[in-house]
Amino acid sequence: MMVEMTIYGVSFDLVGKQPIVLLKTADGNRYLPIWIGHSEAAAILMKLQGATVPRPLTHDLLVNILGELDVDIVRVTVTELRDNTFHASITVAQNGNEIEIDSRSSDAIAVAVRAQAPIFAADDVIEESAIEMEGDEVNEEEIVDEFKRFLDKVSAEDFAEVEVEEEENVGEEEEAEREDD
Repeated sequence: MMVEMTIYGVSFDLVGKQPIVLLKTADGNRYLPIWIGHSEAAAILMKLQGATVPRPLTHDLLVNILGELDVDIVRVTVTELRDNTFHASITVAQNGNEIEIDSRSSDAIAVAVRAQAPIFAADDVIEESAIEMEGDEVNEEEIVDEFKRFLDKVSAEDFAEVEVEEEENVGEEEEAEREDD
């Protein structure tokens, strides 16, 4: 399952000066902070602010090429968080066939902004990484700080333990199904 997201804004981590794109659930107050590179932040911000450049940038070029090839960008999806890195896919359609293309989340978002394609996040990503804020007034620094506290508390081993538990549960379910047959 997927949750539709909107771009709430692009900000900077005040400590590390690293850009962050902040996605918000379309129908709620859950925020997903994704640390991105400076060039991707600039590409997203430029398009959001309506800035134009004399020649196409990389993301513009990709969208232009796909358009010329009669390929539609259907959606982008933040698919998972693995090793503290968000992964994404860009779904394109050509001749009625949909194709999933692996992408960095920052590039997928930059493409979505240019193609006016919807952005989604997998339910698992929202459950694991989104921050819920009460009320209408949202402090981006507070969201980033809360997410940092989460990252400080979690380790790679924690993710590995969950993965092992899930594999064990699947194995137990398969064994139970065989016994039922």
